[in-house]
Amino acid sequence: MPSTSIRKMAYDPDSRILSVWFVASGKRYQFEDVPPETFAEFQAAFAKGRFFNGHIRNHFRYRLVGPAVD
Repeated sequence: MPSTSIRKMAYDPDSRILSVWFVASGKRYQFEDVPPETFAEFQAAFAKGRFFNGHIRNHFRYRLVGPAVD
């Protein structure tokens, strides 16, 4: 199901960096040292915004990378 808050996500298993693009702000953040299992659960989650808030936000170091670019 499409998310109303998460526009897109990508994961690099080598660096364990999760990139998340947000709908409302158009911004992209990178979250560091995210286990592959967490990304798999995020992908499979029915409510991606709820999963993000409960399992990623405030659980991993992050940085603002910039605006979303297609």
